Amino acid sequence: MPLVARIVIAWLLNIAALAAADWLLDGVVIDGFWALVLAALVLGVVNTLIKPILTILSIPFIIVTLGLFLLLINMAMLALTSWIVGDFDISGFWTYVGAVIVVWFVNAVLGVFVDRS
Repeated sequence: MPLVARIVIAWLLNIAALAAADWLLDGVVIDGFWALVLAALVLGVVNTLIKPILTILSIPFIIVTLGLFLLLINMAMLALTSWIVGDFDISGFWTYVGAVIVVWFVNAVLGVFVDRS
């Protein structure tokens, strides 16, 4: 599969995941379709560029917490996305936890249907 197609599919998966988080969690507020599209794009870019660096730098914490620190890294990526995109807001620690879980779950379930070759 060409690189551009994989990027577009990942973007569409992020759109679905953020829409599900907005629908399921009261503390997640996305004001409009274009805010959703932009938030999904920013989340994809942040996860591609910043998350690997943070993950490598925090390997000792990840090992000591048996991987639980990755949840905090994912929460930080959502927080950064929320900070960059004005019409996307998440309020409260537990809402961040829930949003990370929903985004992960939706991406995992929908990713099964996507050809990864």
